[in-house]
Amino acid sequence: MEVNGQLALTVLMGVFLIAVAAWLARVEDWRSYTPLAGGGTVGGTAEQYVSEEKPSGVIRWLTTVDHKDIGILYGAYALVAFAVGGLMVVLMRIELADPAATVISNTFYNSLLTSHGITMLFLFGTPILAAFSNYFIPLLIGADDMAFPRINAIAFWLLPPAALLIWAGFFPIPDVIPAQTAWTMYTPLSAGAGSGNQVNAGVDLMLLGLHLSGVSATMGAINFIATIFTERDEKVSWANLDIFSWTVLTQSGLILFAFPLLGSAILMLLLDRNFGTMFFSVDGGAILWQHLFWFFGHPEVYILVLPPMGIVSLVLPRFAGRRLFGFKFVVYSTLAIGVLSFGVWAHHMFATGIDPRLRASFMAVSLAIAIPSAVKTFNWITTMWNGKIRLTTPMLFCIGFVSNFILGGVTGVFLASIPVDLILHDTYYVVGHFHYIVMGAIAFAGFAGLYYWFPIYTGRMYQVTLGKWHFWLSMIGTNVTFFAMILLGYGGMPRRYATYLPQFATLHQIATIGALILLAGQMIFVWNFVQSWLEGPVVQDGDPWNLGEDNLETAEWAWFERKLQTAVPDGGEEESELATDGGQTIADADTVPAADDE
Repeated sequence: MEVNGQLALTVLMGVFLIAVAAWLARVEDWRSYTPLAGGGTVGGTAEQYVSEEKPSGVIRWLTTVDHKDIGILYGAYALVAFAVGGLMVVLMRIELADPAATVISNTFYNSLLTSHGITMLFLFGTPILAAFSNYFIPLLIGADDMAFPRINAIAFWLLPPAALLIWAGFFPIPDVIPAQTAWTMYTPLSAGAGSGNQVNAGVDLMLLGLHLSGVSATMGAINFIATIFTERDEKVSWANLDIFSWTVLTQSGLILFAFPLLGSAILMLLLDRNFGTMFFSVDGGAILWQHLFWFFGHPEVYILVLPPMGIVSLVLPRFAGRRLFGFKFVVYSTLAIGVLSFGVWAHHMFATGIDPRLRASFMAVSLAIAIPSAVKTFNWITTMWNGKIRLTTPMLFCIGFVSNFILGGVTGVFLASIPVDLILHDTYYVVGHFHYIVMGAIAFAGFAGLYYWFPIYTGRMYQVTLGKWHFWLSMIGTNVTFFAMILLGYGGMPRRYATYLPQFATLHQIATIGALILLAGQMIFVWNFVQSWLEGPVVQDGDPWNLGEDNLETAEWAWFERKLQTAVPDGGEEESELATDGGQTIADADTVPAADDE
């Protein structure tokens, strides 16, 4: 009976998605159009444009196939997920301030633990990178749009139902509770074995949501590969392709090989849970799941970190006053990371008892992959060496990225050594190492990109002082929180526990204080971001960062300059004075000079 109910729920969700697609097709025929900013100019011939303009209001956002609009949708979605995942972990850290379970139950803690990890990795990490990629790659390579604009839109619209499915256990649905499997979903727990509560439909819904997010990422990856290969301007060759596009191209290749494997493993797990198959419910099934999951899971780390490396490699030289040192070696190291990332997955399994010869080979590759990462790090440092450094908010976040990446990388090298890993495995040391990369590096690069390109997608400038407060609170909070976790790991504190021995209380309380500092920084970011988007001073100059002084302008800023010169209101009718995105005329609006942000 329970199987029939779960099957009916799955069919109902499929029917709902088909109904949504049919409705969208009915309200808008998805006519092709050439966006004004997509690569053509106002001076083009009439044949380049159709007579119909974009729909307005909500219909525009529901039916758009413009890469810039879809990039903004990805960004808004990712930031909402970041807020949800962040509030989840704040509640967990408040609980961990006391050794006993005083605020929430152990069961609810496990639910938050599971959803926090999945939310941050699949609903924030991948989409925020897709936001940058969608908006800027066509601008950087001189393309009119993505190669497959409609597929681009479909890839995004798979994500909202994925989030609803992943979070479904927290909704007031009868007889459905959140998954408590941790983000790794290890079997036999996730297979519903035994008398625990993981036979609940909340786990099935979470697995279906993960599968949808993987389909979305795979569709996006195919689109990015096709776009970079086929849509480049004739002046953009492989030799002068920008570093951000190189990292996204490599990331897309990893997605293409890694995510389908995760989807296959999830389908096998769903079959085990609902139809009595025996993929993971037999002897060796737990090890099989770990091999399949980590063959996806470790390339996933590089799927998340390569585009942030590209952002830093693009942004950092702009405020160092010189071009990126060793550009070719940064590209080669990116490709090397992509290849080596598929040969290290079993370093997550050193403690499982696999053949020592296999363990040694995975240790060797895991140590070797640190070399291309170190190449990038030395290139960033050398780029800054004797440079004309301007400590703008984007530059501060780039420097914070490099600092945290070094800490996260060095702690990772220790975990790649079998004897050290056997001692530190499954302790808070692993949590500290991983979060130095995910929060201290990936999120910092994301913030660097958001601040650096803020004038392009808003037409305005943010509040400089609040931006720097955001950086310093984030930097202090990150290091207080996660360095305390490193020390907890050295002390032997196991991860994923809601309660712990009293001797760990002080370090846990320090980590909680650090998490609250991080929360304060993100609240400042939200206020600054929203208020500046709505009311910030309007940017008139196409070079708000004064990049032209050092001849460091890139293609997206040339596009922005053209946009300012040819600005027309959404209705397509020219006015006597050029209008900004905020609806004010440039003559009347507050303006901002070329900003040094210092």
